[in-house]
Amino acid sequence: MKRSEVNRYIKQAIKLFDENNFHLPSWALLTPEEWKDKIATERCKEIIDHTLGWDVTDFGKNNFMKEGLTLFTLRNGSPKSEKTYCEKIMVSYVNQITPMHFHWNKMEDIINRGGGILALQLWKANKKEEKTSDSFTVQIDGITQNIEAGEIIQLNPGESITLEPYIYHQFWAEKETCIIGEVSKVNDDSNDNRFYEPLGRYPEIEEDESPLFLLCTEYL
Repeated sequence: MKRSEVNRYIKQAIKLFDENNFHLPSWALLTPEEWKDKIATERCKEIIDHTLGWDVTDFGKNNFMKEGLTLFTLRNGSPKSEKTYCEKIMVSYVNQITPMHFHWNKMEDIINRGGGILALQLWKANKKEEKTSDSFTVQIDGITQNIEAGEIIQLNPGESITLEPYIYHQFWAEKETCIIGEVSKVNDDSNDNRFYEPLGRYPEIEEDESPLFLLCTEYL
């Protein structure tokens, strides 16, 4: 991805969050220069160590509006810490797919926080990490629902779904851009993402302009 794209999509996310009265922590808007001072004091160790903050990815496909996602990780722990949970806020544009994947360890709630309809397509994986034709159950706002392999679930604003490990899922927005929340166990993007098609989790950045904000992988 080009840095100009990253800058643009972060600015769009900030505007969308403001319009929907979702408030980010103050450090979300720090410039790269301001981060240098923060890092020097070591006051932001948890932010750095647990990759909190901005995350804009095209999953290595170089076609962000087709396959991509804008995320901001608000809080996250680690398997070895007492903080064993994570929260994210995300932006998905209409028909912009987050590619099919599951997590070996993480259970998560995916929440439509506002905007359009959030569509999720689901499959159960077996221990060989293959998609199966098995039916299974999920919790949608605490209500058990039977799901067929490959079924598409549509969540209206305010609705949510709980995804257990080994549930392949891909998702996208319909009708208009979606603000998506995630509340989960600890998030570990380096070790707990099983993409059905091998993909790059973080993009390579072409520096065609200066960064307005640092991504969560760029503090050091």
